[in-house]
Amino acid sequence: MPNPSLLILPGDGIGPEVMAEVRKVIDWFGTHRNLTFDVTEDLVGGCAYDKHGTPLTDETMAQAQRVDAVLLGAVGGPKYDDLDFSVKPERGLLRLRKEMDLFANLRPAQCFDALADFSSLKKDVVAGLDIVIVRELTSGIYFGEPRGIIEEGNERVGINTQRYTESEIERVCRSAFELAMRRGKKLCSMEKANVMESGVLWRQIATEVGKDYPDVELSHMYADNGAMQLVRNPKQFDVIVTDNLFGDLLSDAAAMLTGSLGMLPSASLGAPMENGRPKALYEPVHGSAPDIAGQGKANPIACILSFAMALRYSFDRGDDAMALEGAVEAVLAQGLRTADLLGEDGKDPVTTSEMGDAIVAALGAG
Repeated sequence: MPNPSLLILPGDGIGPEVMAEVRKVIDWFGTHRNLTFDVTEDLVGGCAYDKHGTPLTDETMAQAQRVDAVLLGAVGGPKYDDLDFSVKPERGLLRLRKEMDLFANLRPAQCFDALADFSSLKKDVVAGLDIVIVRELTSGIYFGEPRGIIEEGNERVGINTQRYTESEIERVCRSAFELAMRRGKKLCSMEKANVMESGVLWRQIATEVGKDYPDVELSHMYADNGAMQLVRNPKQFDVIVTDNLFGDLLSDAAAMLTGSLGMLPSASLGAPMENGRPKALYEPVHGSAPDIAGQGKANPIACILSFAMALRYSFDRGDDAMALEGAVEAVLAQGLRTADLLGEDGKDPVTTSEMGDAIVAALGAG
C-alpha cells in the first residue's frame, strides 16, 4: 500500500509557525506508529499572491485534488486589505473549498477540563462539553444567485439569495447522521422553517434521511433558539447540522464556549475518492493573527487537533487520533499554557515551539 499523501499549506501570519508543530507530530507518527505520510508543501493566500500574483495557483489546486488530505494554516492579513476582491488571500481558501466540493464542514467544540475556567460561561455549564456542528459549506446564501448591489429607484439594494437543492441538503444531512452514529446517536437539525421556504425543505429532507438511521435520535430546532440554547445549556447537544449561514454564526458562538479560538480545529469533507477516502481539508478555526506572527506566541493546538481530525476522518486511525487528543489534554493538565490561555495566575507562557514539543513528549509518554 502506498503511503497516505498530505498537502501542507501553511499560509500567512502564524500559519507557518503552528504548522511547524504539526510537522513534529507527523514525524513522530512516522517514527513510532508506522504511519508515514508522503508530504508536499506549497503556498496559499497572501504568500502565494506575493510570489505568483494569485492566492492559489492552478498547479497547487491540482495537487490538492490528488492528495488524500490537505492541511491548511491560515490566510490573510492587513497587508492585503487593498487588493481587488478577486485576488484577496481568502479567495484561495474559498477556491479550495468550492473546487474540491467540500460540502460538510465539521466544527468540534470541546472544553478540556483544564480550561473550563477560560470560558465566558460558568464552569458547570461548559465542563465536559463535546459537541460537533456540521455546517453545509458550498451552497446557500453565500453562493446563491441572483446576488449583488443594484440601483432601484433612487437607492441601492443589496441582494443575496438563499437557495438549496434537495440533493445538497440530503448529502450534508447524511454526513451528519453518519457522524452521529459514531458518537452519541443524537442529531439536532437547525433551520428557520417558520419563516423560510428553504428551511421548510431542509426540515423535510432531514426527516426523510433520518428514516435510514433509526438508531439516531433526530430533533429539529429553529436556529435562533439554537443560538440561545448553545449559551444556556450546550451539553444538551451532540451533533448539530445546519445550513451555511446559520452554521457560520452558530459555530462561532460555540467556539467561545471553549475559552479560546486557539483550541478549535475543523474539517471540511467532500465525496469519497476512488480509494474511499473523502476529499478533505483540515484547518484551525483561528485566523492568521498577523499582530503576533513570528513572535512564538501562537497556540498550535488547534492546528494539531486538526491533524487529529485528519487521522480520524481521512485515514481511519481513530486510536491514533485519541492518543493525540489525549496528549493535548495531558499537557494542559500539567499547566502548560500559550499566551492566549493565560489567566491571572502570573505564570509565564510557553512558546509555540515549546507547546509542540510538550505534546510530542506526551505522545511518547502515553
